[in-house]
Parts: sequence; C-alpha cells; structure tokens
Amino acid sequence: MPITLTLTEGVLPDSKIEQAVASLTDSFLEHHAMSGNSVMTPNITAHVSVIPKGRTFSGGKPVEGAWIETKTPSFALADNETQQSFFSKATQMIQDLSEGKLAKEQIWTNGVHAVDGTWNINGVTLTNSGIGEAVSGG
Repeated sequence: MPITLTLTEGVLPDSKIEQAVASLTDSFLEHHAMSGNSVMTPNITAHVSVIPKGRTFSGGKPVEGAWIETKTPSFALADNETQQSFFSKATQMIQDLSEGKLAKEQIWTNGVHAVDGTWNINGVTLTNSGIGEAVSGG
C-alpha cells in the first residue's frame, strides 16, 4: 500500500525524510491494528518526491508545501474516524518534522482507494479477501 510524500525542496531537512516515511508507515499500521504484521509491514511502501522551489503551487501560485497521498484497498482507511485520525496525525508529524517551516495549511492529504483485485503482494495478485487471508497469518 503505497504512501507518496511530495515535498517542496527545503521544507523538511534531508535528515528528517527517512523519519517522516517511518512515522507515516508506523501510523498507518497502527490505525489498522497491524503493527508488526509480518505480511502487511513490508507491503506498506513509500516514495518521496522532492520538487524544486517554484514548481509547487496552490491556487495557481507558487507555494512551499507537503502532500501526503495513500493508495489502499477499499477496506483500508475505510471509515471517516480512521481517515480523520490518520491524516490529522500525518499532518502533525510532517509539520513537526519541518522545524517550523510549514504551517498545517501548507500540508495537503488525500487517500485513493484502488479497484479490488489490483494488489500484488509477494508476487501474487490478490483481491481484498485474498489480502485479508494473507495478512491474517502475519
């Protein structure tokens, strides 16, 4: 389940980027009661894109910011309480790691639910129920 973290260059110190990814991953697993799950943990993947200043925008104008996007099966981040809790915590984590460079208003989040049956875990394409079976043993 990929997490994409997009940052304007300089909004997070380079030394904090790995910590940001680890914190987002841990929080995602915690919000789904899967911390330490041997199947799910390595399948929470992430990538970070650092975009040069002047190439990120809000309202059509340059802005320095951070964007957090998740792509998950429909059963993950499925209810409003979990969504609000995860993305609120994620926003706070990035704001804290920015060491005062970002206000919460400069951090945007969204979650995308994928079509059932499009996941590949450990080289096997799985439906939502197949994912459930795979992680139940982990």
